[in-house]
Amino acid sequence: MQAANEAKLKELDEKTKDAEENLGETEVRDAMLAKAEYLGSIGDREAAAPAYDAVEKKTASGGNRVDLLFSQIRLQMLYGDWRKLKTLVARAQALCEEGGDWERKNKLKVYQGVLALYTRRFAAAADLLLDSTATFTASELFPYTRLIFYAVVAALPTLSRLDLKKRVVDSPEVLSVIASLPGVQPLLESLYHCKYRQFFSSFLEVISAMRKDMFLHHHVRHYSRELRAVAYTQFLESYKSVTLDSMASAFDVSSAFLDGELVDFICAGRLHAKIDQVAGVIETNRPDAKNALYADTLKSGDLLLSRVQKLSRVIDME
Repeated sequence: MQAANEAKLKELDEKTKDAEENLGETEVRDAMLAKAEYLGSIGDREAAAPAYDAVEKKTASGGNRVDLLFSQIRLQMLYGDWRKLKTLVARAQALCEEGGDWERKNKLKVYQGVLALYTRRFAAAADLLLDSTATFTASELFPYTRLIFYAVVAALPTLSRLDLKKRVVDSPEVLSVIASLPGVQPLLESLYHCKYRQFFSSFLEVISAMRKDMFLHHHVRHYSRELRAVAYTQFLESYKSVTLDSMASAFDVSSAFLDGELVDFICAGRLHAKIDQVAGVIETNRPDAKNALYADTLKSGDLLLSRVQKLSRVIDME
């Protein structure tokens, strides 16, 4: 493989030299680009980066420069250098804002959505990826079915029921391929249509797929917790009180398992409820938004007064 790579690179260098001696600037750039793309295709990141930079210096078109950045972004994804990738995405966004065409702007949304997924910004990822479903052209990253998988996974714990209905459940683009994604359609239906009995079985199927994904595998535990919190909150919103056994039966799990789950979320402040273990009843206590705002205002006021008092003591001393 090394010998084959060296032979190919030598051939590309000769083409570049010939273009410099006998042809024009366009042919020189094309030859340099061919070498940079080949270095990227064999995963030689150290050599590919300066090669792409050299091509960019000979590129006047903003659209072509964005394409060069996309190639470098894919190479950084391969190596998992997300800090460098973030810089490249920012550069691509700046170029698109200066006057990029719609195709590249739409493609940039997919790259930004992947970056948001990796950095655990699921709400931003859902917006970007769902906006891209009707104009997807970034097939060099992944197929269209994978885009829908990422978009639905990101949307489930972040979108409201109204937005989920409008942008996912009734979306023609989503409906066209969601049946081919294992567990995704049952999970979406169980959450939106309140079919909680099938929630955990489809949920585990989707989590299994996430564990094998290069962008999502390290978020499985966090995502699992967020989606369970959404499902429990949605169920409890319909009741002032409900028995633990009834809720466990609705989710098709044991009462002991559900008790442990709810205690964890209640202690973390994710569920506004309390459990009467003696009576086996879960009582919800929905927060009053007006009283919460009033308490927060009082707290901020007390903090401001204490700071003013400290400042006045310092001034008096001087």
